[in-house]
Amino acid sequence: MKFDSIMSRKLMGLERVIKIFLVAAFLSVGYLAGASDAQAGETYDGVTLTPVTAEVLPNDPGQTLTAVIVNLAPDARSASHRHAGIVFVYVLEGIVRSQLDNGELIEYRAGQSWSEPHGTVHSFMENPSRTLPARLLATIIAPTGAQLTTYDK
Repeated sequence: MKFDSIMSRKLMGLERVIKIFLVAAFLSVGYLAGASDAQAGETYDGVTLTPVTAEVLPNDPGQTLTAVIVNLAPDARSASHRHAGIVFVYVLEGIVRSQLDNGELIEYRAGQSWSEPHGTVHSFMENPSRTLPARLLATIIAPTGAQLTTYDK
């Protein structure tokens, strides 16, 4: 088999993985910001969750990739929480301030992203705008059947 043919197949596989990740990311965003078993359109402290997808990973049925869109109303805030697995977040619209493990408060704008390793405490998240909404795409890869979000007391 020629090198070009091998590389072409590897790139096609990478494209598929990226597409799956993006779909999953859309689904998980809502789960990140809201209640652990959120229903489509559910609002929690100004955060509305819209599930996009949840798929058991074909090569590891013990793990599920979940994607959610998180809509943050103006001035919306999320309580301190953690997730059952690794999280990837992409800002689709607006500005979001986020703080992990009581570290630096970072402001993310549309087109920017962050990740949260398993066990990370998402200490703080808010939409700082008083007039404009913000939207996130969150993707969580977590054990199949796990409660995706747990809020700190």
